[in-house]
Amino acid sequence: MIEWTEMQLKEWELSGKTERQFIYFYTPLCGTCKMTERMLQVILALDPKLPIVKCNINFCPQIALEWQIESVPCLAGFGPDGVLRKRYRMQAVDDLHRWFQEFA
Repeated sequence: MIEWTEMQLKEWELSGKTERQFIYFYTPLCGTCKMTERMLQVILALDPKLPIVKCNINFCPQIALEWQIESVPCLAGFGPDGVLRKRYRMQAVDDLHRWFQEFA
């Protein structure tokens, strides 16, 4: 999973967002974030073409404020229509995988 900076997120946001994209917000010291990242690695092994990037929220204060990221871990998903959907509760790999598939 590639890590993006706040500047990369801003550039992507300004580019028009015509493709679906998922951004995983985390902090390095969060145990739940580490567990979520392991689940995402499993999902990427099942579906390697999923467009998921990760972002340390400590280095993205402006995006966190603009997108109203309330806590971590957080998955922000943008569909082809550009609508933002957020997910904070990561229950199981299969449940999370279904959430990704809803954007297909």
